[in-house]
Amino acid sequence: MPAQLRVYPESCEASDDIQQPSVRVSLAELLPLVTIAKRHNYLWLQDFLDDEVCVTPDLYEVLRAFSSERRPCA
Repeated sequence: MPAQLRVYPESCEASDDIQQPSVRVSLAELLPLVTIAKRHNYLWLQDFLDDEVCVTPDLYEVLRAFSSERRPCA
């Protein structure tokens, strides 16, 4: 017998319960996990695509420079 799925209405409390970032993780820990999740198309990763991450100003500048170098020429 197939599993029965139940749909529960979203409560008002759920929208008020936004989590604030409080855990620090190094890129060395984070990137391999995100890479695996992206490679294997884990759906849970999509839930976090709009989340923001804080980076140091020097990393931000490196990422911006890298991004502009990787753009294809017209």
